Amino acid sequence: MKKIRWGVLSTANIAQTQVIPAIVRAENAELIAMASRESKVHAVASKLKVPKAYESYEELLLDPTIDAVYIPLPNHLHKEWVVKAAAQGKHILCEKPAALSASEAAEMVQLCREHNVKFMEGFMYQLHPQHARVKEIIASGEIGKVKLIKASHSFYLENRGEDIRMDKEMGGGSLYDLGCYTIHVTRYLTDAEPVEVQALASFDAEAGVDVSTYGYMKMANGVTAIFDCSFNMAARNEYEVVGTKGTIKVPFAFRPDTNGGIGSILIQSNGVMREEEFEGDIYRLEIEHFSEVILNDLSPAITGRSTIRNMQVIEACYQSIQTGQPVEINQS
Repeated sequence: MKKIRWGVLSTANIAQTQVIPAIVRAENAELIAMASRESKVHAVASKLKVPKAYESYEELLLDPTIDAVYIPLPNHLHKEWVVKAAAQGKHILCEKPAALSASEAAEMVQLCREHNVKFMEGFMYQLHPQHARVKEIIASGEIGKVKLIKASHSFYLENRGEDIRMDKEMGGGSLYDLGCYTIHVTRYLTDAEPVEVQALASFDAEAGVDVSTYGYMKMANGVTAIFDCSFNMAARNEYEVVGTKGTIKVPFAFRPDTNGGIGSILIQSNGVMREEEFEGDIYRLEIEHFSEVILNDLSPAITGRSTIRNMQVIEACYQSIQTGQPVEINQS
């Protein structure tokens, strides 16, 4: 089997603990190299058995043996290194949020097209089979017409003074870090875009980033959506779909890996409750999917258009937070 040869830009924790091991587990991927601007990259590469270690991102991008790169850099650096990776002909899996604005996202997506490289934002959760099953249940009519979606993503952030998620200049804040999931899953489940959003937030007095955000979205197909995200609450990663005849609850929506990879779907219809379970290795599924996209010239599950749309909604939420008013979103 032909394999996509991967490089990783950064020694970020998510790369070390999740994505690099997933590349190793994937059947159609091979780990070639990692890079960092710090000399510690050699020790990390040795520990993780990565064949090559570079002390600059540029060196890795110049390596002709690498087909694709994974970018888990701080949010404010995504655009710079997506642009540079595309210029070197590397296919790109970029951590969410892929950009800090819709215009940044649109520029990144366009440049990848111009350089004929594949690009995908790292919403790994979507590749878990539980979500396709939720859409099947919705389409079957079992819970009736969908009226409401509620999505929550939170955890209590410790050691805040040392965490880049509390740095405004680096794209910190709960909406960028966690709310992007709740917005994305609503768009995915409804196959629709928000036409109006309203949001409010609590901010850290010193850091200036939102530590909790609460939002309302009116979808183009008439569904109402409510979401919350927070660094100040217990760990939750869940959504609920409410229809005219029943409900669907997914308690491990975005991080089923915290439940041993098991996704649980709780369906209540006609007074009867049942549970369906699905297993999935989300990071391996993400790597194998994107490698397949490259190998067979396919469109990725998370398209560039979807990335741009998600950023438009996040921007509208921040605008609403600042003005205290609902914000309409242009669908053109």
